[in-house]
Amino acid sequence: MNAQNCFHCGLQIVKKGEIVFDDKSFCCNGCKMVYEIFSLNGLTDYYNFENSPGATPQDIKGKYDFLDNEVITDRLLEFKEECTYIVTLYIPHIHCSSCIWILENLNRLSKGISSSQVNFHEKKVRIIFSPAETSLKQIVYLLNSIGYEPYISLDNYNKQRKKTDHSLIYKLGVAFFCFGNVMLLSFPEYFEVEEYWLDNYRDFFRWLIFALSLPSFFYSASGYYISAFKSIRAGILNIDIPIALGLVIMFIRSTVDIVFGFGQGFFDSLTGLVFFMLLGKLFQQKTYNFLSFERDFKSYFPIAVTKIAKNGDETSVPVYDIVAGDRLIVRNQELISVDGILISDEAYVDYSFVTGEAEAIPKKSGDKLFAGGKQLGGVIEMDVLSSVSQSYLTQLWSNDIFTKKDSRTYKTLTDTISRYFTPILLVISIISLSIWVFIDTKTAFNVFTAVLIVACPCALALSAPFTLGNVLRIMGKCKLYLKNAAVIEQMAKVDTIVFDKTGTITTNKKTTITYEGLPIKQTEEVLIKTLLRGSNHPLSRRLYDYLPSVKPLQISDYEEITGKGIQACVDGSFIRMGSATFVNNSNDDSLQTEVHVAINNSYKGKYIFKNQYREGVGKLFHDLSQKYDLKILSGDNEGECDTLSNLLPAATEFYFNQTPEQKLIFIENLQKQGKNVMMIGDGLNDAGALAQSNVGISISENVNVFSPACDGILDAVQFEKINWFLRLSKNTIKTIKMSFVLSLLYNTVGLSFAITGKLMPLTAAVIMPLSTITIVSFVTLMSNFYAKKP
Repeated sequence: MNAQNCFHCGLQIVKKGEIVFDDKSFCCNGCKMVYEIFSLNGLTDYYNFENSPGATPQDIKGKYDFLDNEVITDRLLEFKEECTYIVTLYIPHIHCSSCIWILENLNRLSKGISSSQVNFHEKKVRIIFSPAETSLKQIVYLLNSIGYEPYISLDNYNKQRKKTDHSLIYKLGVAFFCFGNVMLLSFPEYFEVEEYWLDNYRDFFRWLIFALSLPSFFYSASGYYISAFKSIRAGILNIDIPIALGLVIMFIRSTVDIVFGFGQGFFDSLTGLVFFMLLGKLFQQKTYNFLSFERDFKSYFPIAVTKIAKNGDETSVPVYDIVAGDRLIVRNQELISVDGILISDEAYVDYSFVTGEAEAIPKKSGDKLFAGGKQLGGVIEMDVLSSVSQSYLTQLWSNDIFTKKDSRTYKTLTDTISRYFTPILLVISIISLSIWVFIDTKTAFNVFTAVLIVACPCALALSAPFTLGNVLRIMGKCKLYLKNAAVIEQMAKVDTIVFDKTGTITTNKKTTITYEGLPIKQTEEVLIKTLLRGSNHPLSRRLYDYLPSVKPLQISDYEEITGKGIQACVDGSFIRMGSATFVNNSNDDSLQTEVHVAINNSYKGKYIFKNQYREGVGKLFHDLSQKYDLKILSGDNEGECDTLSNLLPAATEFYFNQTPEQKLIFIENLQKQGKNVMMIGDGLNDAGALAQSNVGISISENVNVFSPACDGILDAVQFEKINWFLRLSKNTIKTIKMSFVLSLLYNTVGLSFAITGKLMPLTAAVIMPLSTITIVSFVTLMSNFYAKKP
C-alpha cells in the first residue's frame, strides 16, 4: 500500500498526521486500533479480499445508552429466550467481500456471539448471541470499533414499515424529460433545414442540448458509474463497465463536437440510451418484485394449526387464517407457527428451526412462545399474540443450516459466461474502434459505442432466475410449496422415488377402524383419547378422530418414542399405545396395521386399521414407473403386501418393518449407487430420510408437522399430481436451455451488426432492454405453457 494512503480505510494521509504501526501507515488512531483488534484475533485476512476495505470508527460515546433500557431492546430483538437472543442490524457500510467475511466472523471477536449471517443486498447482519456473555449494546459498540456502526431507528421499529426506494423512478423521470427535449431540439439538425433563426441560433440550441443532457448523464446514469467503480475496485468486470465507458466516451466526444463546432454530437443518442436502459431496469425490478410477492404472500403455504372454538370444538385451519386472540392446540413435534402466550402449565420448546441449536427450553404458564419453535412432549394450549407472515416462515426454512449442498449447474454456467463476457466485449470494441478509425472516424465512435451497448449478458443472466422463479410461483399455486428455486433443478435430476406408506400413499380421512380385545370402558376410552390428543402420528390422528368427543383430562410425563408408540400418565393411570412389543404383548404375530393398548401395564386389546389408499395412487405409480425406479418403505409389517402388489406396478419394490434410522440408511445406500433420490413422506417419522434425500417432499393433510430439512410441502389433495410436478421441473430446465440459446443468438446477431457499422448507438440502446423483455416474456410464456399441459 502506498505510504500516502491509509492501510485500513484507503484515505489520503496528511504527512504530519501519518501513524506507522507494524510497518503500515494509518491516517488516524481509530484505523490503527481496528487493525490491532484484527491482528490480536487472527483476522488480518480481512485485508486480503479488498485493498483498504475499512471505515474509520466514529466516537459514539453515550449515543447508544438507550440500549440499556430493556423495553427498547425487546422491541429491537426478533427472538428472545433465556440463553439465546437474535437481532438483525442494518449496517450501511457493508460494500464488499471483506465486509461479509469479517461480519460473519464476529464470534472470533466476542465469545458471546455464537453466529452471524450477512444479507449483502439488504446490508443487514443477523446475529445470534448469549445475553449471559454479551449485550446488544456491547455488540453495537463492537461493530462500531471495527468501522461498522449499525443504523438504529426506533421509529422504523415502531411502524414496522419497509421504506420504499423510489430513486429509480426519479432517475427515469429525469431521463425521460431530458431525452424528450433533446430529441425535440435536434430535429432541425436531422433535416438540415436552412432558416434564419436556426442558422443564427444554431450554437445556442446546441449548448441548450448540452445543458439538458447534463442531468441525464450525471444523475440518471449515476448508478452505472458507481457500480462500475465498485466493480473495478473489487477486481471484477461486470456488465456496467462497458455501459459506463460507452456513456463517458459519447459525452466527451459530443462535448468536443460542440466546443469546436464540428456538430451537435450524440446527446440525443446519449439521453435516449440512458432512458431506455433505465426503462429495462425498471421492468426487471417490477418483475422480480411480482415473483417475490407471489411467492412470499400469495402462494399456498400448507401449514395448518388446530384452533379451539369458544364451544370447545377443535378445528384445523390454515396458518394465515389465525389472528391475535385465537386459542390454539400445539401437539408433540408440531411447529409453533405464530407468537403467543403459553396457557398450559408447562412446555418444552425446541428452537433449532430458529437458532440451529437443538435444545429443549422449558416454559411455564404465561411465558411468551416465539414462532418457529417446535413443541416437545404432550399437548399444550396457547393464546395468539400476533400472526406471523409466511415470508418469515419461508425465511427460517431457507436458513443455511437446512440447505443441502447440491451443485447448481445453471447458476454456475450463467456466472461463468457473465464473468468472461465483459472482458471479451471490451476487446471486441477496442479492435473494432482500431479498424474503423482508419476508415471513418465518425463511424468508428458509433461502432465502439454500439458494441459496448448492444451486447448484454443481462438476458443470459436472467434466463435461469426468472424461469425458476415463475415455476416456483406456479407450483405454489398448485399447492406444492418449495423451499427455493434450487429444488426445481434437483427435481429434474431425480431418477429414484421412495414413498413412505402410512400417511403418504394412505389417507387419514377414509379409514375403517375395528377393535379386538377386552371391552373398553367409557372411562378408559376417555383416557385413550386424551393420550392420543398429544400425538401427531397419522395412526394417532385417525384414531383420535374415530373416537367420540370427550373432555380432556390432566396428562403428565408424556413421551413419544419414534417408530414404537406413545405413553403418559393420564388422570393417575399409566397408558401405553403403539406396537405389540412396545406394550409388552409378544403373542401377537398379526400382519395387519394395528395400534395396541395397555392401561396400568395390563394389556387391553388392539385397534385394527383397514387402510384406504389415496385416489389415483395406482395410475400415479404406473405413470411414474415408466421413467423412475419406485420403492416403498414402511414401518408397518407385511400385512398389506399382497394388496399393494395388486395395486401397484410389478417393478415397485417393498420394504417393511423399517425404523426411521433404517429408512435414512436405505436412502444413503441408494445415493452411494449414484442414484438421485426423491423421498416423499409424512414429515414426522421420515424427517431423517427427508433430510438425507436429494429432494425431500413432506405430505400435508391438515396437520402441523413440519420438517425444516424437507425441500417442499405438498398438500395431500394434490398427491396424484406428483408426476406432473416432476415433468414440469424437467420442462423448466428445457426452457432455461432454450432461453440460453435465444440470448446467445441475440448477442451474436447484435454484435455482427454493430461491428459492421450498421447499428447506431440509439438503436442499440432500444434493443438492449428489449432483449431483456423478450427473454422474460419467452420464459414466462413457455413455463406457463408447460404448466397448462395436463
